Amino acid sequence: MQGADYDNFMRRNLTHVFNERDPQKRLDVIRELYDPNAVLNEPERSVTGHEAISSAVTELLGSLPPEFSFTAMGPAIGHHSLGRLRWQSGAPDGPAVVKGMDIAHFADGRIQSLHVFIEDEN
Repeated sequence: MQGADYDNFMRRNLTHVFNERDPQKRLDVIRELYDPNAVLNEPERSVTGHEAISSAVTELLGSLPPEFSFTAMGPAIGHHSLGRLRWQSGAPDGPAVVKGMDIAHFADGRIQSLHVFIEDEN
């Protein structure tokens, strides 16, 4: 992704995939942003493909209070087809309950793999 706007791309993923509670809207964006064989790597599992990624996000959002959302902690940065975005999640007017970062590998203008890292506050 030479000359890519990593910040725009990764913020769109955070906002329109990981904050989207409507499964069909989420899947539509996943189809735009992710390669059909993309892999989502979370600390406890990996899933492959658009539908599996959307299902994993559905499970994640179902485990969080409905008012929780993910917000970027500064701009995403990237080079040589890798992008990084730090994020936090919690209630809109409350403190962050969890923080982490996404590392994405891009090819042909789409996410090939996304690695989700959760920061340990201890």
